[in-house]
Amino acid sequence: MIRWLLLLLGGALLGGIVHLATVIIMPRTATQDAYSRLSPIAPVNTVTALPAPTPDAAPMPFMDPAFATAVCRYDLTQGSLKLTVPVSLAYTSVSFYTRTGVAYYAINDRAAGRRVIELELMTPDQHSQLPEDEDITAADRLIVESPTLTGLIAIRALAPEPGLVAMAQNTIASARCARQDDPKASR
Repeated sequence: MIRWLLLLLGGALLGGIVHLATVIIMPRTATQDAYSRLSPIAPVNTVTALPAPTPDAAPMPFMDPAFATAVCRYDLTQGSLKLTVPVSLAYTSVSFYTRTGVAYYAINDRAAGRRVIELELMTPDQHSQLPEDEDITAADRLIVESPTLTGLIAIRALAPEPGLVAMAQNTIASARCARQDDPKASR
């Protein structure tokens, strides 16, 4: 009896270890993650509007048809990025993900408290190299530190009713994601 109990306990322990190892390793070894699937349609450091999801197909899983969605695949190896997203009348959100899909920052129009969500995305090393400017406070300049050099920024604007889908799509179309030294970043 004790032998069977020890075998069952050992099997359960071994099964738990295998399960945890699989859950931890699989996301890092997946070849068709969101970053890879969006590579053909979304150039690096550019905001790209995604097509509306249909029952048969969606560029990303769990997309809500009430939202106009755009992504910016970013690469910080050449320098920091400036992200500018106008706020829609209903609701606008911006979410940041690492290359492996780990969410590390999010902001919406209510938290921003402005008509435009403006922020700078950089690595901790790039942030530490910024000169200290006494005239610019943290309230004037929102800086987000990315834990990785590459990743995704998801921009969503709500269309509360079908007639306002064009408004939400225009909001997304006006968003900009460009390197700091790029002239397109200031437009």
